[in-house]
Amino acid sequence: MSNVAIRWLEGGSRLFACEDSRGHVLITGSPAEENGADEYANGHEQGAKASDLLLIGLAACAAHDVVTILERQRQNLTGLRVDVQSRQEPRPPFTFTAIHLHFVLSGDGFDPVKVARALDLSVNKYCAVAATIRGVAELTHDYEIESRP
Repeated sequence: MSNVAIRWLEGGSRLFACEDSRGHVLITGSPAEENGADEYANGHEQGAKASDLLLIGLAACAAHDVVTILERQRQNLTGLRVDVQSRQEPRPPFTFTAIHLHFVLSGDGFDPVKVARALDLSVNKYCAVAATIRGVAELTHDYEIESRP
């Protein structure tokens, strides 16, 4: 079981300190609109968007599994990046309708069958975040192997 907690940082903002089950803290939200949130839109005064954290959680969960599986398969993985694209409904509650994970792998001598299997196992079997999202949004993935210079 995971336990997390959030705490509202100040009455004049929409910023929250969020603590995960391991004690890591991050900031979410933004300054209150009536306090000039628009002028801070690209500034450090904002925290992560809660909906982005869902996408980050999905990518991190899947990446963890992929690294573990490829290491067990003795694939020479030296780097991994996951780019996530998503679509949301245009009206509240802005539900995600589609999420695509694009895995970019670095390394040498990959077996394409093993890579495809690792991604499939991660996204369709092991990742708890993907399992939760799958019934709500279309979840797709693909990969590329990054060329070495």
